[in-house]
Amino acid sequence: MNPLGALADTELSLVAHTIQLAVAPVFLLAGIGAFLNVCAGRLARVIDRARILEKLVPGSTGAEHDRLISEIRILDRRIWVVNWAIFLSVLAALLTCAVVVLLFASYLADVNLGTLVALLFMGSMLSIGAGFAIFLVETRLGSRVIHIRNEILYHQAEGEERNGAERSGGTGRKRLTPRIR
Repeated sequence: MNPLGALADTELSLVAHTIQLAVAPVFLLAGIGAFLNVCAGRLARVIDRARILEKLVPGSTGAEHDRLISEIRILDRRIWVVNWAIFLSVLAALLTCAVVVLLFASYLADVNLGTLVALLFMGSMLSIGAGFAIFLVETRLGSRVIHIRNEILYHQAEGEERNGAERSGGTGRKRLTPRIR
């Protein structure tokens, strides 16, 4: 008697068909992996920025201190949000892996697991969809921090104020676009 039992009797065409069914979830895993890479990169950048600001806070006072604290709070929220996007993406990947395993187990054991496979795949799609939605929230939070303050946009070096007034026709306002001559 063969110790592998049902595994030895599996037809090659059945295994080939199962592999064909498993290809789509495997491509999904590749996409989830790419998305996880993006999330991990954003998380690293947010953490790096938070570490820089944490060093600046003790030496700051007044409005600058308040601005730094406000930005750190937003960065803290972004870290939390990105972590949830990563969690949901990893959950989707795990559910997708379970789908692939159950596809093979269903054929090898000659058991109908179609409903379970469908439910796990639906769970995977809901999980990755929620991860994408949460990532969208993170990008919106990130764009709030990127706002460039007016004092930076319209900053002039010392001695440049008078020259700027002469160049702009005496209005004292600096041109934002270069003049074409």
